Amino acid sequence: MSDAFPIGKVLIGAIALLGDSGKTSAIHKVPTNRRMRATRIGFADDSQADLKHHGGEEKAIHHYPFDHYAGWREEVGAAPVLERPGAFGENLSTSGLTERDVSVGDVFRIGTATLQVSQGRQPCWKLNAHFQVEDMASRVQTSGRTGWYYRVLEEGDVLPGATLERIDRATPEWTIERLWRTLYVDRHDRDSLEALANLSTLSEGWRQLAARRAR
Repeated sequence: MSDAFPIGKVLIGAIALLGDSGKTSAIHKVPTNRRMRATRIGFADDSQADLKHHGGEEKAIHHYPFDHYAGWREEVGAAPVLERPGAFGENLSTSGLTERDVSVGDVFRIGTATLQVSQGRQPCWKLNAHFQVEDMASRVQTSGRTGWYYRVLEEGDVLPGATLERIDRATPEWTIERLWRTLYVDRHDRDSLEALANLSTLSEGWRQLAARRAR
C-alpha cells in the first residue's frame, strides 16, 4: 500500500439553515481551489455551527473516504448530496484510504501542515436532515464507514492538488476500524477497552468513553 495519497478535494463550509429542521449547520461542504491554511482548529475558512459537539483541536479536520460513496448510493439511492464529495461534512476526500488502512496516531504531511489521526467520527442527527434519510446517522455508525478526525500538529498551507503523505505510525495496531469495533460492536471486550483508555494518541474524550465502557 502506498503511503502517499492525492487529495481528491479540500472542502469547507459556511453556517446555514439545515433543510426544514430550523437549525443551523455547516455540514454542507463545498470544494475549494484556493490555498487553505490548516490551523489548530481546522481550515481557516471552514465553519462549525455547534462548537460543543463539532470542531476543536481534537476534531480539527474531518476526512471521509470517497471510496464509500458508491456503496451509499446503492444503499440509500441517488441522493443529491452523493453526487460529489462533501456529503458527510468532510474537509478532505481521497480514494484508496479507508478505516482499515488508517490508525489512531498516524501522522500525515499535507502541504506544509502536519496532521495526526485523533479519533473516529460519531455521526449525529444532522446527517439525517442533510440526506433526508431519517436513520442516516445510525446507518453510518453501524456500518463502520464513519471517517476520522485529525488534530493539527503543525499549522501550514495546503495548495490545490496536494498529496497526503503518511510520515509516521505511532500505534498502527489501532486502526479506525478496530477502534470502531471495540467501542460499538465488541462492547464487552474489557481488555481492549482498557487499552483504549490508556492510548495516548487517542483523543481525551474517546479515552474517557473507553474508560466508562470498561467500567
